[in-house]
Amino acid sequence: MSAWKRMLVCVRTTLNLSEALAAQAKIRAAAEGRTLTSFIEEALRDRLAKSEAMAPAAPLPTFGDPSTSHFLVDIDDRDALWEALDEVPSR
Repeated sequence: MSAWKRMLVCVRTTLNLSEALAAQAKIRAAAEGRTLTSFIEEALRDRLAKSEAMAPAAPLPTFGDPSTSHFLVDIDDRDALWEALDEVPSR
């Protein structure tokens, strides 16, 4: 695909970046001999690919007996939940 055709499918967007982040990105792009746009495009592609490939989060720990479904606090019982939270020592 020619550069002219690629330009026709591009979107122009304004990003609000901190000055420090923008400066770091410009320095890195220049060091690699590329444009800031191409550097940011690659960074976004990498990040999006990583988020798609991320493994599902591990289940949260539970306290009680899962075989009987008897847990120390039923989170659907708002009063019991608040009571249990009140018993937790503050840090």
